[in-house]
Amino acid sequence: MDMSSTVIPKSDQLNSDDLIPGPRTITVTRVTANEGNGEQPVNVHFDGDAGKPFRPCKSMRRVMIAVWGADATAYGGRSMTIYRDPAVTWGGMEVGGIRISHMSHMEREMVLALTATKKARKPYRVAPLRVEETKPTEDKAATVAAGLAARAAECATLADLEALTADAKVVTQRAWLAKNRPELAADVDAAITDRADVLTPPDLPA
Repeated sequence: MDMSSTVIPKSDQLNSDDLIPGPRTITVTRVTANEGNGEQPVNVHFDGDAGKPFRPCKSMRRVMIAVWGADATAYGGRSMTIYRDPAVTWGGMEVGGIRISHMSHMEREMVLALTATKKARKPYRVAPLRVEETKPTEDKAATVAAGLAARAAECATLADLEALTADAKVVTQRAWLAKNRPELAADVDAAITDRADVLTPPDLPA
């Protein structure tokens, strides 16, 4: 029996305790905003995250920006090695935290001056991660949303548009998007509304 599976923290994010067995190399799929969380405003989604994204602390976000730049849309397909640093403190106690040791898409080791305390900085080293470059994982939800928007735009009459929105499969897809990817659901809604406006005669109430 693998005991490690029995001590996985119940959380909606990757925790340092998840890395007690050892470092892990992850490949980023996309980066999203963690709305309403000032301490952890960024979700770094990765292959096999099981819905538990990596939410880097401010220091690690600075590392990512220094190495990969500020445009998070470029992070897809890039990889990093993360590990548990037991010396990370919170509230005066050593509780452990997630740190980045290696990153792809960099030519040489970088040494950054990161804040250790309010009055001191310490050098922090990040080494190049030598991995084969991978293409970003296809965002199937975005593909479905784009397809629905395209189908709406192709409707020739209001009857066609009504038939599309009443289709059982389309209803299921839109409900899933509304629950899991509201930003994509909004795009589909906008495409349907725009097409309805075009097809509605000027003397017919919307």
